[in-house]
Amino acid sequence: MKTKITLLIALFLGLSVGFAQDEQECMTKLSLMTEASKAKNYEAAYPYFMELRKDCPKYNKAIYVYGEKILNHYIKKSTGAEKLGYVNDLILMFDERMANFASISPVGEYQSEQCQLKYDNKEALGLTDQDVFDCFDAAYKADKDSFKSAKSLYVYFKLMVSLYDSGNKTAQDLFDKYDDVAEKIEEETAFNAKKLNELINKEDSGVALTKKDGQWKTYYGAMVDAFDNVQLGVDKELGDRANCENLIPLYQKNYEANKTNAVWLQRAMNKLYEKGCKEDPMFVTIVKQKNTIQPDASTSYYLYVITGEQKYLDQTMDLETDPFKKAKLYYKAASDFKKSGSYGKARQYYQESLNLNPSNKNPHLQIASMYASSANSCGDTNFNKRAVFWLAANEAAKAGGAGSKYVESYNAKAPTKSEIFAEGNAGQSIKIGCWIGRSVTVPNL
Repeated sequence: MKTKITLLIALFLGLSVGFAQDEQECMTKLSLMTEASKAKNYEAAYPYFMELRKDCPKYNKAIYVYGEKILNHYIKKSTGAEKLGYVNDLILMFDERMANFASISPVGEYQSEQCQLKYDNKEALGLTDQDVFDCFDAAYKADKDSFKSAKSLYVYFKLMVSLYDSGNKTAQDLFDKYDDVAEKIEEETAFNAKKLNELINKEDSGVALTKKDGQWKTYYGAMVDAFDNVQLGVDKELGDRANCENLIPLYQKNYEANKTNAVWLQRAMNKLYEKGCKEDPMFVTIVKQKNTIQPDASTSYYLYVITGEQKYLDQTMDLETDPFKKAKLYYKAASDFKKSGSYGKARQYYQESLNLNPSNKNPHLQIASMYASSANSCGDTNFNKRAVFWLAANEAAKAGGAGSKYVESYNAKAPTKSEIFAEGNAGQSIKIGCWIGRSVTVPNL
C-alpha cells in the first residue's frame, strides 16, 4: 500500500512538473512572438506563432491577435499559390480563435472577417458572388450585433445587387437586404455619434479632454464618417433599381399579405418617401395602415407630409424621445422645408438637428447653401449681395474638413480685397436682410 501511495505521489509530481514546463514553454514562445511582432519582424515571429497554435492554442488571445498581423504580412508580400496558402491559413486561424476564445471572439465579427478575405481573393479561391454572399449572409444572421465592419456591410450589399442584376435574387430580396444593411449602418452611426457627442458636449462645457478622450473623439468621428460614406456607397449601388416604377407595383402586390406586418409597412413607407413616391396613393395607404396598427413618430411625420398640417409635425417631435432619431427627423423636416423654399423654417429645423446631434456636420452645409443661393435676393447693393458668401463660408467652415471645398468656393465669390479697399469698409459689420437676418464682418485688409 505504501508503495502505491509513493508511486501516485511521484506520478502527480511528474505531471505537475510537466505542466509547469509546458506553461513555461508557452510563455517563452509567446514572449518571443510578441516582441518580434511589435518590432514588425514577422519572419522571426512566424515560427513561434505556428508552434503556439499547435501546442498552446488556448494559452493567450495574443496568439491570434498577433497571428492575424503575421499572416496578413505574408499575404501582402507573397503571390500566387503561396499567397493563397496564407489566405486559407488566416481563414482557418479565425476558426481557431472562435473555438479557443469564443467569449471574446464574436461570430459576426470574425466570420465577416473570413468572408471579407474570401471576397478580396474571390477569383484565386474560385468562389462565385453567390458563395461569398452566402458567407456574409450566414455571419449576419448568426450574430448581427457584432457584424460591425463598415467595409463588409458595403460588400455584403454590393454582392446582393450583383445577384439581383444576374437574376438570382428578386426585387423584394434586394429591397429587404438594403433595409437590413441601412438599419445596421444607422445603428452603428447612432452608437458612435452618441459617444462622440458626449465628448463634444464635455469639451463645449469647458472641461478639457484628456489625451485618451481626444483619441476616442478622433476614433468615434472617423467611425461616423466611415458609416456615412458606406451609406452613400450603398445608396449608389442601389441606384435607380429602387424607383417609383419598380416600388409601387411591388408594394401593391405584397400589401395584403403584409398589412399587419409593422416592419414591412415601416420599410415600405420609408422607401417610398426616400425615392420621391410620396404623391402616390400607395404611400398614403401604407402610412395610414401603419398609423392604425403601430402609431409612432415616423407615421406622424409622414401624416404631416401627406396633410401639411403642423399638428402632425409637432406630434412627431413630441413622440420621438431618442436624441439621434429625433435629430434625423428634424433634419428630414428641414430638408423638406428647404426644397419648398421655406429657408427660414429650414434653418430653424437644421439648428434643432444640430443641437441634438452636433457630430453631424451636414446641417451646417445645408444652411450655408441656402445662404449662398439667397445672395441676390438678400443684399441691397452688389457688394452686400456678395458679402452673403462670407456668411455662407463661415457656416460651411463649422463643418470642419467636410466643408473645406465649400468654404473655398464661397470665399471666391465674395468681394475681393481691392473691392473692400474701394468700399472702405474693412472690419465693419454688414447687416444681411430678408430671411437670413444675420450680420457678417468684412475681412480686414
